[in-house]
Amino acid sequence: MDIILVRLIFIAFVAFTCYLIRPFGPNTWLDIVAGAVIGALIIIFEWRLHRISLKRLIGAAVGSILGIFGAYLFALVIRNSLAEGALRSFLQIMVMLLMAYVGLIVGANKGDLLNLAALGGVFGGEKQLKKSYKILDTSVIIDGRIADIAETGFLEGIVVIPQFVLRELQLVADSADSLKRNRGRRGLDILQRLQKVATLQVQIIEDDFPTVREVDLKLIELAKVYEGKIITNDFNLNKVAQLQGVEVLNINELANALKPIVLPGESMRVFILKEGKEYNQGVAYLDDGTMVVVDNARKMIGKTIDISVTSVLQTTAGKMIFGKCDERSSARAELRPPLTAASAVGESKKQIVAMDQPGE
Repeated sequence: MDIILVRLIFIAFVAFTCYLIRPFGPNTWLDIVAGAVIGALIIIFEWRLHRISLKRLIGAAVGSILGIFGAYLFALVIRNSLAEGALRSFLQIMVMLLMAYVGLIVGANKGDLLNLAALGGVFGGEKQLKKSYKILDTSVIIDGRIADIAETGFLEGIVVIPQFVLRELQLVADSADSLKRNRGRRGLDILQRLQKVATLQVQIIEDDFPTVREVDLKLIELAKVYEGKIITNDFNLNKVAQLQGVEVLNINELANALKPIVLPGESMRVFILKEGKEYNQGVAYLDDGTMVVVDNARKMIGKTIDISVTSVLQTTAGKMIFGKCDERSSARAELRPPLTAASAVGESKKQIVAMDQPGE
């Protein structure tokens, strides 16, 4: 609030100064309005300076000084070449403006190359602004969960979508196979959702590597050029990229990390869906698709029972929970009336939907 008050006082001061000096003629109101406009433009210029890094400011200042010095040398040549008059004055002013402008712009653009940290002191605290690129592959676009992550605000930086990924996505969308066609169209819809996220910057780039045929290898080369990270849920791409020193953000690993933590000894309520591989085992699934293997639960298939967790196994495919059937819960389940065919089918459908969810 104080800075706004100071700015308003500054605009009023500039307007009052123009009123006293009358630089635009005898019209009082013209001088006051012109002074207020000049003061407002200075405030806008000052406000924009806050968004520029210290390195760019130093580069712009040095570039302007060098430009003005060069303009002075040109002005000497013009003064000795032309007779005094309006043309010579005009050329001198234009050369000065041109050189100062070019020096300002070039110096600001080249200011990012300065290493202020090497100077120490107050310059050592200047943050190194570096763009963070996230490169999407085809599988993660079709998967769709990247849009949900972006909408929650957990995805930052610049999201890069290469043209060769778009071409691959279009080929999938134009496939004669209805399943592939639907997956491709889903991917295009996901890209539209990403572009509508206000806090996200999406760039479609033309960079390509004609000598590289496979899309996965092109993504790795692109990540090396942009010093970015690849976002994927492809296990093989994840491993190959890591071997070549490229950072990877795996959506499946993120989903596994966000699953609820279950400790041995805890109790949970599950629906036994099918028989397990081992003798007298039953298999259930949590809402997030996590498999639960229950000992002594073969006779409880089609029933909801309470179990006690015995161990948790983390695998590359996800998390598996092992438990044993609570005998008291089993007794209660046996006393309940059996499920009807319709209700059993309904429960089975719910669990199958959970099985199909990502992160299994």
